[in-house]
Amino acid sequence: MKIAVIGGGHGAYAAAADLSEAGHEIRHWRRDASAFGPLLETSTIDIKDQNGERPVAIHLVTTDLGEAVSGASLVLVPLPSTVHEDLARHLAPLLEEGQIILLTPGCLGSLIFARAMREAANDAKVVFAETPTLPWLARKHGPTTVSITTRTTILPTGVFPASATEAALPVIRQVLPEAIAAKDILDVALLNGGPMIHPPLILMNAGPIEHCDRWDIHKEGTQRSTRSVQDALDAERIAVRKSLDYTEPHWRLADHYGVDGKTSMYGDLAHDRLTASGDWSEKLDLYDHRYMREDIQLGLVLIASLGAAAGVAMPVADGLLALASAVTGEDIREGGRTVERLGIAGTARADLRELLHDGYGR
Repeated sequence: MKIAVIGGGHGAYAAAADLSEAGHEIRHWRRDASAFGPLLETSTIDIKDQNGERPVAIHLVTTDLGEAVSGASLVLVPLPSTVHEDLARHLAPLLEEGQIILLTPGCLGSLIFARAMREAANDAKVVFAETPTLPWLARKHGPTTVSITTRTTILPTGVFPASATEAALPVIRQVLPEAIAAKDILDVALLNGGPMIHPPLILMNAGPIEHCDRWDIHKEGTQRSTRSVQDALDAERIAVRKSLDYTEPHWRLADHYGVDGKTSMYGDLAHDRLTASGDWSEKLDLYDHRYMREDIQLGLVLIASLGAAAGVAMPVADGLLALASAVTGEDIREGGRTVERLGIAGTARADLRELLHDGYGR
């Protein structure tokens, strides 16, 4: 399959290498030509995983977004949700009839991309899809090297409009066989584990993070107290899901940590593999790291906003957002992904269901 991989982060490199090795024709795009320089020269990514280290040739490496997207059946966006609004403006005029745009993760970004297409007067019939997480737990080890700790074994996938799920999912499964159908993109947005995992870890470990040259929030920072706060926060997420009539599986965070031998989207012992890798021992800037800007300002703000709209009390989420605002010196909800910014504030439940199922009218 011809696939455009958008971005130059950990997930994009993992996607480009993994999917190239699987036999797909990958067009890998990144905006920053300077940072992309070594890969532009070699068109080869060295991949490290449980099978060892090996070079993987990439079909096309380019800084021309149109060149990457043209003729692609799937446009894969394994980027933080923080880039969605800017990327949507650039991508909207380029999208072509029949393409599937897959956001990993999505955080209801499909609404942003679909709206951008309307503003660009692009009437091509495309389908958007979202997952709650990256399909790869990965870290770049250099400008042309990526290490993949593990891959998802089950990947809930929501389609926008949901009426296109039956047609779109088989195409996505050709690329990510672990993809399974979710009810819609809101179902998937409320399965995102990042806003449950990372906010307690960075806020409750703020002192060591700022003091130490490197700090592993998953190994050194995941202690009984942080796990208790994570589970309380996760219970609020599940309460929001239930209030919006979403049913099991809720993918409880406790399962990710191996409680009762249960599994996560990344399979058994995912957390153990992550901590054993050492790849998450790093220096974090609490102000601008994606844990703050994506998982808190977008992900947690979105869940809290949905909870407020549904009348669900979320004291733990509200407390963490207050702490994040104190740490950053700004109201973290401002500029966050709220129902107001997504254009769905005040939408009646039946009308929201209709929008998620049918999409925007052309």
